[in-house]
Amino acid sequence: MAKKKQKRKVRAGWGENWSYLLLVLLIIIALLGGYSAVTTYQETKKRDMERAKSKKPLSMERHRMPVKVIKVAPLQESYTAAIIPFVPRAKQKRNAPTHATANVSNVSNAANIAIVIDDMGTTLQELDTLTDLRVPLTFSIIPQLPHATEVAENAYNRGYEVMAHLPMEPKGYPQRRLEQNGLLMSLTDEEIDRRVRACLRLVPHASGANNHMGSRFTEDSSKMLPVMLVLKERRLYFLDSKTTPLSVGYSLAHEVGLRSASRNVFLDNVQEVGAIRLQLLQAAQIARKRGYAIAICHPHKTTMDALSQVLPVLQSEGITFVKMSQVVR
Repeated sequence: MAKKKQKRKVRAGWGENWSYLLLVLLIIIALLGGYSAVTTYQETKKRDMERAKSKKPLSMERHRMPVKVIKVAPLQESYTAAIIPFVPRAKQKRNAPTHATANVSNVSNAANIAIVIDDMGTTLQELDTLTDLRVPLTFSIIPQLPHATEVAENAYNRGYEVMAHLPMEPKGYPQRRLEQNGLLMSLTDEEIDRRVRACLRLVPHASGANNHMGSRFTEDSSKMLPVMLVLKERRLYFLDSKTTPLSVGYSLAHEVGLRSASRNVFLDNVQEVGAIRLQLLQAAQIARKRGYAIAICHPHKTTMDALSQVLPVLQSEGITFVKMSQVVR
Protein backbone atom coordinates (compact mmCIF):
# COMPACT_ATOMS: atom_id res chain seq x y z
CA MET A 1 0.00 0.00 0.00
CA ALA A 2 2.86 2.35 0.83
CA LYS A 3 4.57 1.56 -2.51
CA LYS A 4 1.43 2.48 -4.47
CA LYS A 5 1.22 5.84 -2.72
CA GLN A 6 4.89 6.49 -3.49
CA LYS A 7 4.35 5.71 -7.25
CA ARG A 8 1.39 8.09 -7.35
CA LYS A 9 3.54 10.90 -5.84
CA VAL A 10 6.28 10.30 -8.47
CA ARG A 11 3.74 10.43 -11.31
CA ALA A 12 2.22 13.57 -9.87
CA GLY A 13 5.69 15.16 -9.67
CA TRP A 14 6.41 14.32 -13.33
CA GLY A 15 3.08 15.79 -14.34
CA GLU A 16 3.83 19.00 -12.55
CA ASN A 17 7.30 19.10 -14.16
CA TRP A 18 5.89 18.58 -17.65
CA SER A 19 3.36 21.32 -17.11
CA TYR A 20 6.15 23.65 -16.01
CA LEU A 21 8.32 22.75 -19.00
CA LEU A 22 5.42 23.20 -21.38
CA LEU A 23 4.72 26.63 -19.91
CA VAL A 24 8.38 27.66 -20.31
CA LEU A 25 8.39 26.38 -23.86
CA LEU A 26 5.29 28.37 -24.71
CA ILE A 27 6.82 31.47 -23.20
CA ILE A 28 10.00 31.00 -25.27
CA ILE A 29 7.97 30.47 -28.45
CA ALA A 30 5.95 33.60 -27.70
CA LEU A 31 9.11 35.64 -27.12
CA LEU A 32 10.67 34.38 -30.35
CA GLY A 33 7.51 35.12 -32.27
CA GLY A 34 7.34 38.62 -30.82
CA TYR A 35 11.00 39.27 -31.61
CA SER A 36 10.46 38.06 -35.18
CA ALA A 37 7.42 40.26 -35.61
CA VAL A 38 9.24 43.31 -34.27
CA THR A 39 12.23 42.65 -36.55
CA THR A 40 10.01 42.20 -39.59
CA TYR A 41 8.15 45.42 -38.76
CA GLN A 42 11.39 47.38 -38.39
CA GLU A 43 12.77 46.06 -41.69
CA THR A 44 9.54 46.87 -43.48
CA LYS A 45 9.51 50.38 -42.03
CA LYS A 46 13.15 50.89 -43.03
CA ARG A 47 12.43 49.80 -46.62
CA ASP A 48 9.43 52.11 -46.78
CA MET A 49 11.54 55.04 -45.58
CA GLU A 50 14.22 54.30 -48.19
CA ARG A 51 11.61 54.15 -50.92
CA ALA A 52 10.14 57.41 -49.75
CA LYS A 53 13.56 59.07 -49.98
CA SER A 54 14.26 57.76 -53.47
CA LYS A 55 10.84 58.55 -54.87
CA LYS A 56 9.01 61.79 -54.28
CA PRO A 57 5.33 61.66 -53.33
CA LEU A 58 2.83 61.86 -56.14
CA SER A 59 1.62 65.26 -54.97
CA MET A 60 5.14 66.69 -55.21
CA GLU A 61 5.68 65.17 -58.65
CA ARG A 62 2.43 66.66 -59.86
CA HIS A 63 3.37 70.20 -58.80
CA ARG A 64 7.06 70.05 -59.59
CA MET A 65 8.36 72.86 -61.84
CA PRO A 66 9.59 71.65 -65.25
CA VAL A 67 13.34 71.53 -65.74
CA LYS A 68 14.55 74.58 -67.64
CA VAL A 69 16.53 73.64 -70.74
CA ILE A 70 19.20 76.17 -71.62
CA LYS A 71 20.02 76.24 -75.31
CA VAL A 72 23.71 76.70 -75.90
CA ALA A 73 24.88 78.09 -79.21
CA PRO A 74 27.01 75.67 -81.19
CA LEU A 75 30.67 76.04 -80.51
CA GLN A 76 32.39 77.48 -83.45
CA GLU A 77 35.83 76.18 -84.15
CA SER A 78 38.29 77.22 -86.80
CA TYR A 79 39.73 74.69 -89.24
CA THR A 80 42.92 74.65 -87.21
CA ALA A 81 44.20 75.47 -83.79
CA ALA A 82 46.61 78.01 -85.24
CA ILE A 83 47.03 80.97 -82.90
CA ILE A 84 47.55 84.38 -84.44
CA PRO A 85 50.08 86.36 -82.38
CA PHE A 86 48.68 89.42 -80.64
CA VAL A 87 49.90 92.73 -82.06
CA PRO A 88 49.41 95.75 -79.76
CA ARG A 89 47.13 98.37 -81.22
CA ALA A 90 48.82 101.62 -82.12
CA LYS A 91 47.94 104.51 -79.86
CA GLN A 92 45.74 107.06 -81.57
CA LYS A 93 46.72 110.71 -81.47
CA ARG A 94 44.14 113.13 -80.16
CA ASN A 95 43.83 115.05 -83.42
CA ALA A 96 44.20 112.04 -85.72
CA PRO A 97 41.28 111.23 -88.06
CA THR A 98 39.14 108.30 -86.93
CA HIS A 99 37.85 107.23 -90.33
CA ALA A 100 39.52 104.45 -92.33
CA THR A 101 41.19 105.19 -95.63
CA ALA A 102 43.10 103.16 -98.16
CA ASN A 103 46.31 104.08 -96.37
CA VAL A 104 47.48 101.11 -94.35
CA SER A 105 48.99 103.35 -91.68
CA ASN A 106 45.55 104.74 -90.87
CA VAL A 107 43.94 101.29 -90.73
CA SER A 108 45.75 100.40 -87.51
CA ASN A 109 44.11 103.34 -85.71
CA ALA A 110 40.58 101.97 -86.04
CA ALA A 111 38.66 98.73 -85.59
CA ASN A 112 38.75 97.32 -89.12
CA ILE A 113 37.64 93.96 -90.49
CA ALA A 114 38.58 92.57 -93.89
CA ILE A 115 36.13 89.86 -94.97
CA VAL A 116 37.31 87.49 -97.70
CA ILE A 117 34.69 85.43 -99.53
CA ASP A 118 36.42 82.22 -100.63
CA ASP A 119 35.31 79.76 -103.34
CA MET A 120 33.82 82.37 -105.66
CA GLY A 121 33.41 81.66 -109.37
CA THR A 122 30.47 79.27 -109.54
CA THR A 123 27.75 81.77 -110.47
CA LEU A 124 27.25 85.51 -110.91
CA GLN A 125 24.19 85.32 -108.66
CA GLU A 126 26.41 84.83 -105.60
CA LEU A 127 28.28 88.01 -106.52
CA ASP A 128 25.04 89.95 -106.99
CA THR A 129 23.73 88.92 -103.57
CA LEU A 130 26.97 89.78 -101.77
CA THR A 131 27.50 93.13 -103.48
CA ASP A 132 23.97 94.12 -102.40
CA LEU A 133 25.38 94.30 -98.86
CA ARG A 134 27.24 97.50 -99.87
CA VAL A 135 30.29 96.46 -97.86
CA PRO A 136 33.86 96.39 -99.29
CA LEU A 137 34.22 92.62 -99.34
CA THR A 138 37.15 90.88 -101.04
CA PHE A 139 36.30 88.05 -103.43
CA SER A 140 38.74 85.12 -103.66
CA ILE A 141 38.01 83.19 -106.85
CA ILE A 142 38.93 79.58 -107.62
CA PRO A 143 40.43 79.78 -111.13
CA GLN A 144 39.09 76.39 -112.22
CA LEU A 145 35.41 77.21 -111.57
CA PRO A 146 33.21 77.76 -114.66
CA HIS A 147 32.55 81.49 -114.18
CA ALA A 148 35.83 82.46 -112.52
CA THR A 149 36.94 85.04 -115.11
CA GLU A 150 33.44 86.48 -115.47
CA VAL A 151 33.04 86.90 -111.70
CA ALA A 152 36.49 88.51 -111.46
CA GLU A 153 35.71 91.02 -114.20
CA ASN A 154 32.31 91.91 -112.75
CA ALA A 155 33.58 92.28 -109.20
CA TYR A 156 36.44 94.51 -110.31
CA ASN A 157 34.16 96.69 -112.44
CA ARG A 158 31.88 97.18 -109.42
CA GLY A 159 34.82 98.43 -107.36
CA TYR A 160 35.50 95.28 -105.34
CA GLU A 161 38.88 93.69 -104.69
CA VAL A 162 39.65 90.33 -106.27
CA MET A 163 42.03 87.53 -105.22
CA ALA A 164 43.08 84.21 -106.75
CA HIS A 165 42.12 81.24 -104.57
CA LEU A 166 44.92 78.81 -105.43
CA PRO A 167 44.04 75.10 -104.95
CA MET A 168 46.78 73.30 -103.01
CA GLU A 169 47.15 69.70 -101.95
CA PRO A 170 45.43 68.87 -98.65
CA LYS A 171 46.19 66.09 -96.22
CA GLY A 172 44.23 63.03 -97.30
CA TYR A 173 44.72 63.65 -101.02
CA PRO A 174 43.71 62.02 -103.39
CA GLN A 175 40.79 60.75 -101.29
CA ARG A 176 39.98 64.43 -100.72
CA ARG A 177 39.03 66.04 -104.01
CA LEU A 178 41.12 68.87 -105.46
CA GLU A 179 40.43 71.01 -108.51
CA GLN A 180 42.19 70.13 -111.76
CA ASN A 181 45.65 71.69 -112.18
CA GLY A 182 45.94 72.32 -108.46
CA LEU A 183 49.34 72.57 -106.79
CA LEU A 184 50.57 69.12 -105.73
CA MET A 185 53.51 67.91 -103.68
CA SER A 186 54.66 65.75 -106.61
CA LEU A 187 55.17 68.71 -108.97
CA THR A 188 58.51 70.20 -109.90
CA ASP A 189 59.25 73.86 -109.21
CA GLU A 190 58.85 74.61 -112.90
CA GLU A 191 55.40 73.00 -113.02
CA ILE A 192 54.29 74.83 -109.87
CA ASP A 193 55.44 78.10 -111.45
CA ARG A 194 53.53 77.32 -114.64
CA ARG A 195 50.30 76.39 -112.83
CA VAL A 196 50.36 79.50 -110.62
CA ARG A 197 50.72 81.72 -113.69
CA ALA A 198 47.89 79.86 -115.43
CA CYS A 199 45.64 80.39 -112.40
CA LEU A 200 46.39 84.11 -112.30
CA ARG A 201 45.48 84.45 -115.99
CA LEU A 202 42.03 83.05 -115.20
CA VAL A 203 41.47 85.63 -112.44
CA PRO A 204 42.09 89.04 -113.99
CA HIS A 205 42.65 92.08 -111.76
CA ALA A 206 43.75 89.92 -108.81
CA SER A 207 45.44 91.99 -106.09
CA GLY A 208 46.67 88.93 -104.21
CA ALA A 209 46.19 85.23 -103.60
CA ASN A 210 45.41 82.80 -100.81
CA ASN A 211 45.45 79.03 -100.50
CA HIS A 212 42.41 76.89 -101.15
CA MET A 213 42.77 73.84 -98.88
CA GLY A 214 46.53 73.11 -98.83
CA SER A 215 46.93 71.64 -95.34
CA ARG A 216 49.85 69.55 -96.67
CA PHE A 217 51.24 71.84 -99.35
CA THR A 218 51.50 74.97 -97.18
CA GLU A 219 53.60 73.11 -94.61
CA ASP A 220 56.44 72.64 -97.11
CA SER A 221 58.71 75.66 -97.67
CA SER A 222 60.32 74.18 -100.78
CA LYS A 223 56.91 73.82 -102.48
CA MET A 224 55.60 77.19 -101.35
CA LEU A 225 58.67 79.13 -102.49
CA PRO A 226 57.91 78.99 -106.26
CA VAL A 227 54.41 80.28 -105.47
CA MET A 228 55.78 83.23 -103.49
CA LEU A 229 58.26 84.14 -106.20
CA VAL A 230 55.54 84.38 -108.84
CA LEU A 231 53.38 86.53 -106.55
CA LYS A 232 56.33 88.79 -105.79
CA GLU A 233 57.07 89.18 -109.48
CA ARG A 234 53.45 90.22 -110.04
CA ARG A 235 53.55 92.55 -106.99
CA LEU A 236 50.68 90.70 -105.38
CA TYR A 237 50.14 89.90 -101.70
CA PHE A 238 49.60 86.53 -100.03
CA LEU A 239 46.93 85.72 -97.45
CA ASP A 240 47.67 82.59 -95.44
CA SER A 241 44.30 80.91 -94.89
CA LYS A 242 45.88 78.86 -92.09
CA THR A 243 44.28 75.53 -92.92
CA THR A 244 47.04 74.00 -90.82
CA PRO A 245 48.76 75.42 -87.74
CA LEU A 246 52.09 74.41 -89.31
CA SER A 247 51.66 76.56 -92.42
CA VAL A 248 54.81 78.39 -93.52
CA GLY A 249 52.97 80.69 -95.91
CA TYR A 250 52.90 83.84 -93.80
CA SER A 251 56.50 83.63 -92.56
CA LEU A 252 57.90 82.59 -95.95
CA ALA A 253 56.15 85.50 -97.68
CA HIS A 254 57.89 87.91 -95.34
CA GLU A 255 61.23 86.21 -95.92
CA VAL A 256 61.01 86.82 -99.67
CA GLY A 257 59.80 90.38 -99.20
CA LEU A 258 56.16 89.76 -100.09
CA ARG A 259 53.30 91.63 -98.45
CA SER A 260 51.24 89.14 -96.51
CA ALA A 261 48.73 88.54 -93.76
CA SER A 262 47.25 85.62 -91.85
CA ARG A 263 43.63 84.68 -91.30
CA ASN A 264 42.18 85.31 -87.82
CA VAL A 265 38.69 83.80 -87.95
CA PHE A 266 36.75 81.34 -90.09
CA LEU A 267 33.16 82.54 -90.00
CA ASP A 268 31.08 79.66 -91.31
CA ASN A 269 32.53 76.33 -90.22
CA VAL A 270 29.12 75.80 -88.65
CA GLN A 271 26.34 76.60 -91.08
CA GLU A 272 23.99 78.35 -88.65
CA VAL A 273 23.21 82.05 -88.49
CA GLY A 274 23.75 82.14 -84.73
CA ALA A 275 27.15 80.47 -84.98
CA ILE A 276 28.29 82.79 -87.78
CA ARG A 277 27.13 85.77 -85.75
CA LEU A 278 29.32 84.65 -82.83
CA GLN A 279 32.31 84.38 -85.15
CA LEU A 280 31.70 87.88 -86.49
CA LEU A 281 31.60 89.17 -82.91
CA GLN A 282 34.91 87.41 -82.28
CA ALA A 283 36.40 89.13 -85.33
CA ALA A 284 35.12 92.47 -84.04
CA GLN A 285 36.71 91.83 -80.66
CA ILE A 286 40.06 91.11 -82.30
CA ALA A 287 39.75 94.23 -84.46
CA ARG A 288 39.13 96.42 -81.41
CA LYS A 289 42.20 95.01 -79.67
CA ARG A 290 44.74 95.03 -82.48
CA GLY A 291 43.24 97.49 -84.96
CA TYR A 292 42.16 94.97 -87.59
CA ALA A 293 41.01 91.39 -88.13
CA ILE A 294 40.81 89.11 -91.15
CA ALA A 295 37.79 86.84 -91.52
CA ILE A 296 37.19 84.19 -94.19
CA CYS A 297 33.84 82.74 -95.20
CA HIS A 298 32.08 81.21 -98.21
CA PRO A 299 29.11 82.12 -100.44
CA HIS A 300 26.62 79.86 -98.66
CA LYS A 301 23.06 81.10 -98.27
CA THR A 302 23.26 80.87 -94.48
CA THR A 303 26.46 82.91 -94.51
CA MET A 304 24.90 85.57 -96.70
CA ASP A 305 21.89 85.78 -94.38
CA ALA A 306 24.14 86.16 -91.35
CA LEU A 307 26.24 88.86 -93.02
CA SER A 308 23.17 90.85 -94.02
CA GLN A 309 21.93 90.79 -90.41
CA VAL A 310 25.15 91.38 -88.49
CA LEU A 311 27.29 93.71 -90.64
CA PRO A 312 25.00 96.74 -90.28
CA VAL A 313 24.97 96.24 -86.50
CA LEU A 314 28.76 96.10 -86.33
CA GLN A 315 29.00 99.21 -88.50
CA SER A 316 26.71 101.06 -86.10
CA GLU A 317 29.04 100.01 -83.27
CA GLY A 318 32.09 101.57 -84.93
CA ILE A 319 33.49 98.66 -86.94
CA THR A 320 34.79 99.58 -90.40
CA PHE A 321 34.95 97.02 -93.18
CA VAL A 322 37.94 97.32 -95.49
CA LYS A 323 39.55 95.61 -98.46
CA MET A 324 42.12 92.90 -97.93
CA SER A 325 44.90 95.06 -99.41
CA GLN A 326 44.40 97.56 -96.58
CA VAL A 327 45.53 95.16 -93.88
CA VAL A 328 48.41 93.25 -95.48
CA ARG A 329 51.89 94.28 -94.36
